[in-house]
Amino acid sequence: MSNHCYIAGAGDFNENALPGKGEYIIAANGGYAALKSRGISPDLIVGDFDSLPPGMPDSLSVHPEVIRYPAEKDDTDMMLAVKQGLDRGYSTFTINGGLGGRIDQTLANIQILVYIADRNARGILTGFDVNITAIKDTGIKLTPGINSGNTISIFSAGERAEGVTLKGLKYTLEDAVLTNCSPNGISNEFAGETAVISVRKGILIIVYPNDATFL
Repeated sequence: MSNHCYIAGAGDFNENALPGKGEYIIAANGGYAALKSRGISPDLIVGDFDSLPPGMPDSLSVHPEVIRYPAEKDDTDMMLAVKQGLDRGYSTFTINGGLGGRIDQTLANIQILVYIADRNARGILTGFDVNITAIKDTGIKLTPGINSGNTISIFSAGERAEGVTLKGLKYTLEDAVLTNCSPNGISNEFAGETAVISVRKGILIIVYPNDATFL
């Protein structure tokens, strides 16, 4: 069984990041229409279904697992999908269709990445030409792609991110502090074959081209 959970939303969809074999697939509200239009059947559908096309909510009645929530609720449909994935034991998440559209929804989805990282899991938001992830008290290695450019930006999600080290980038750091009130980490660039980004204490949000890959 794969430990990877794939969640579809209704935003900008990265056609190069469709679910792979064995991944657990959750449709978050309008993400059901996005998957259905691509011939993909989710394992689970969650949401209030207020953004589905007319008539499509009727097709949910034949799906084996649907969790319907009221329109007035504390969590977004995407957060509900992530919580379902975490509750079912998944620790890595790809969220496709969570970028673009309303800026407040995009910001909410970035906060969801922080929520995932704070629970020692890893989430990636993917869109047309950009990915976003968050890491807590750890490090990652990224190799640049060849099609989407080489810009990479790093932000502190909390008040302070301590022990930030950046290697393999144009602008390097060693055991530095980033804060959430100064965007010092924006518009860095890959400088070689591998970039190393780490934080000793805190959570970093990392924005990078969607054809870059983890080592």
